[in-house]
Formats: sequence, C-alpha cells, structure tokens
Amino acid sequence: MSLEYLLKAKTGFSSFKSGQKEILEDVLARKDVIALLPTGGGKSLCYQLPGYVLEGAVLIVSPLLSLMEDQVQQLRASGEKSVIALNSFLSYSERERLLSLDLHSYKYIFISPEMLQVEKWVKKLQSLQIDLFVVDEAHCVSQWGHDFRTDYLKLGRVKESLGRPPSLALTATATRNVIHDIHAYLNMTSPALHINSVDRPNIALKVEHLHSNQEKKERLLELVQSLRTPGIVYFSSRAKTEEICDYLQENGITRVAYYHAGITQEQRILIQQQFLVDQLDIICCTSAFGMGINKSNVRFVIHYHQPTQLESYVQEIGRAGRGGNSSIAILLKSLEDTMLPEFIIENELPDPNWVSYIIHELVAVYGEVSDLSKVPLKDWMEKAPEQESHWRYLSYKVNQFIKEHGRLSTETTNDCIASIQTHMEERTTVKRRKLEEFNRWTNSPICRRKEILQYFDEELISSPLHCCDVCGLDLDDFSEKEKDLSEEMETSLSWQRLLKNIFWQEVEK
Repeated sequence: MSLEYLLKAKTGFSSFKSGQKEILEDVLARKDVIALLPTGGGKSLCYQLPGYVLEGAVLIVSPLLSLMEDQVQQLRASGEKSVIALNSFLSYSERERLLSLDLHSYKYIFISPEMLQVEKWVKKLQSLQIDLFVVDEAHCVSQWGHDFRTDYLKLGRVKESLGRPPSLALTATATRNVIHDIHAYLNMTSPALHINSVDRPNIALKVEHLHSNQEKKERLLELVQSLRTPGIVYFSSRAKTEEICDYLQENGITRVAYYHAGITQEQRILIQQQFLVDQLDIICCTSAFGMGINKSNVRFVIHYHQPTQLESYVQEIGRAGRGGNSSIAILLKSLEDTMLPEFIIENELPDPNWVSYIIHELVAVYGEVSDLSKVPLKDWMEKAPEQESHWRYLSYKVNQFIKEHGRLSTETTNDCIASIQTHMEERTTVKRRKLEEFNRWTNSPICRRKEILQYFDEELISSPLHCCDVCGLDLDDFSEKEKDLSEEMETSLSWQRLLKNIFWQEVEK
C-alpha cells in the first residue's frame, strides 16, 4: 500500500504537506527521527499514519493536557476508536480501572510525561508491543529550549525500559543546541534529521510601540474590533488575561473568553471546544493555551505582552493561518512593560537562598539521601512553599547530583548547592541573552521575517506579499470583511474532504 493511498484513505487528502512524506518513510524504515515542521505543518500525521502500518502500538508523549485531548478528539472524529489518553484528567478510580484493563486493543496511546514517572504505568506499558515512541513538542526536552520540562529529560530512560522502540521527536521551533539536546536526552541512534523552515509566509509580522499600558489597552480594543476573527491574544499574566477579557466584554466584544492554567480543567475543555467550533471569536490567554490546537481559521495572534525569546514568539504566532489563509501577528510593546520579561526570567528558577535552605534541611533531617523518591516532598512543599515548577527543578537537580556522586550528605551539601546555583546562573544568563536578541528584533529596521530566519540559521529567499511592517504593511488587508470567493471555495473544499474521508472508510469496511 503506497503512502499516498493511505493518506487519501485515512484523511481524504491527495497530497502530503512539505516534508511529511520523507519523515514517514524514515519512521516506517524504523529509524530514529528528529523532525522540525512549522506550526500547522502537519506533525500529527507523521505518527498517525504509521499506526495503520505498524503492528504494535504508537505511544505519544504530549506535554499539555489540552493538546492531548484535542489530538485524541481529532482521531476519534476521523473514525479511529483505538485511541486512549492517560493523564491527570482521569480520576483516581478511572486510572485504577485502566490499570486493570488490557490495553492491547489500543493503537494510539497518549500519555503525559508526568504519568511516565509512575512505575506502575511504565510496567503496564512494558506488557505491550510499542513500535513507535513519539515525543511531541520535543523542544521541551532541552534546558535551552523555551518550554523546558524536567520530566522530559527522563524520557530516554523510559524509552529504554520499553525495549528501545524507534523514536520520533517532533517540534516546530528548535535551534541547533536544542536539536543536539533532543538527540542526546532521548538516547537516539544516528537519527534522521528533517529540519524544515520555520517560516510561515502567510503570516504577516507587525510590532507596534506604545507609550503606556492604557494606550496599549485602547489599541488592542481597536484591533479586535477591526481585524478578521477568530483570533488569539497572548498575555504573560493570568490577572491581566482576565482583566483585559472583562474590558473587551464591557466594550461590546461579547464572543470572548479567557484561558489560563488557573481555571478548572472543565472550564479549559469547554473554552477550548467553544473556540474550536467557532462559538468564540477571541481567546485571551497565557501560553497554556494553543500548543498544537488544530484550528485552521485563526486569522490573528496578538501579543499583549512580549515573550522572553524568539522561539516562544514563533511558536505562538504559528497558531494563526494553519489553513493557509492570510493572517497577521501583532506584538504590542509598551514602555511600561519593559521590565516584565526580565521579571519572568528572574522568577523562572527558585531563589538561591531557598535552594540552600532546603538542601541543608534535607541533610539535617535524613543525615544522607541516596534516593530522593523516598523523601515525602509533598510534606516539604507545605513546610517551605514555593512554585511547583521550582520543586520539580530542585528535585531533578538533586537527583542528578545523587546519580553523579552517590549520595547527598553533610560532606557533599556545599558541592550540591554550588552545582545547582551555577546551573541556575548559566541558564539565567542564556535567558537574558535571548531576551536581548528579542528586544533587538523588535527595534530593528531590517525585515522582521529575514531576522527571524537568520536566528534559526535560515535565509530568506523571497518575501511574501504581506511580509512585515518594516517592509510595508496595510492593516486593512486583514480587516473584517464579507467572506471572499476564495474563503467560500475553501469551506466547500473542506466539506468535500470530509465526505471523501467518510466514503473511503465505508469502502474499507
């Protein structure tokens, strides 16, 4: 069976997007693969189609619950029933029930990296034949990436315990250092590299410099009133996300909602689904929303707050124009917000004094620690409150130190503290350098697209019609208008693809 036939039978599409077929060929040749495809480039297809060819299961590690649920729903909507998600959305009783079930009937198993740290789930997976180990949003594996997760660093060990199946690492944004880390931490063997351009020619780029936050707020209202929807507005603050959402509603923008990690799981699922089916026009959100969300008609992404690095920015603006429509990304930069990215960097890692206090206390209570998993960290988190991400970071670094030195004890306490604090200083220095690079980009008189591509070691061959504000841009081209003929044709074609998909599924039966 040819890949083209499989593509048409399972999706209704008659041709692959750029880079997909080559990735699939290497995956089916059972090679380790690192694939960089731009947001909207069809990464999920690269593990979905092999599932119909491989005998065993496809295990997909996904970092965000909303992303995982969205991918599961897409598969089920296409007629694929042998799919399951294992994450914290499941109640305790549901998890226990699944542990007692035979999972051999599931072809696609989505799981969070946190669940893979639970020994009984790893043992459950060891009873299965895993033919492909997929790491989605693989940039999370790199400490130099924009969305570093300590649990991702343990995935190489998990893969080994599952019989070392071929692995596929997928991401939309990765520098050379990040690609190197993916290779190393996932224990890949001579991986095939498929590094496609991060450029999205259908997304125009614009930076607007404003003097005050009041001016910024008023400008945002003007933009969302005039731009063609749907759209996403990103914030760095949960409180500001809610405040501006209320402000928009008070000024006549009714089909808007806010989304951040502080709302309930039920609210998150509801808002995500409402946005996906066009019941909402605008989402005000933090970076917790959007990673991998498959909504093809997002027409704008506005950043109310500046991210701390270009990798994050490119990842987030990639939510726009996934269906190929002309779209725009606008960054609103206020002088009053200059210190916010620096504040975020400063608070990403724990305070050095807190780190020193916790390690000294651990040694004072236990004498020595050779296995941190036997220490009741939940009790410690109540004694010395700190962000959960800080506890995860400290746990990872202490475990790393124990692995290298055998134990944490009175004799090694200072060495452990010094090692962790040195790493924090190095990481903060890199983060500040990336912020400086981002700030230079926002103030540069050079084509914004050209400079983004240079950052990712690429070269701009030709500029699209709607490139960036430096090259010249008319916002009227992105304003709310009657649907033009091309959009009507696109809607018609999407229905044709859906009908073809249903037809091919019936033929296969």
